[in-house]
Amino acid sequence: MTATTTTIAHLKITLDDVKPEVLRRIEVPFNIRLDRLHLAVQAAMGWTNTHLYEIRAGDVGWGVPDPDWGDGPLDARKAHLNKVLEDVGTKTVKYIYDFGDGWDHTITIERLTDPVQGLTYPFLIEAKGRCPPEDVGGPPGYAEFLEAIRDPEHKRHDE
Repeated sequence: MTATTTTIAHLKITLDDVKPEVLRRIEVPFNIRLDRLHLAVQAAMGWTNTHLYEIRAGDVGWGVPDPDWGDGPLDARKAHLNKVLEDVGTKTVKYIYDFGDGWDHTITIERLTDPVQGLTYPFLIEAKGRCPPEDVGGPPGYAEFLEAIRDPEHKRHDE
């Protein structure tokens, strides 16, 4: 995936293990830093950026390093999407948000293009499905949440 610094990556972001499907398509500079990619995913999905995250490619992860946690993620501020994908040799990365709830996302590079004159990036192209609420308990908790909303007799409906 050789590209110039002005190349735009078209990304498909899928929230794994939830129904109905939650999907976003965004465009970002291909050389975006991973900490900025995290913020773009947060905005596109509708998350509130109140939990830790990790972007994984192969066996390597990037996020917010913790000096007290020696084997934690590498610093996302020091890695760029294009270099990570080139080094690992993949077109797909995993984005994990909220380690307690365990929201796993698959981010796929669909294609690379030139930027559109006058357009500001990141840019949301498509949004399908609503993002689950924060702290709902991950995919199993979200499934129960949806059941409770639909059924006025459900024991957790009023919550």
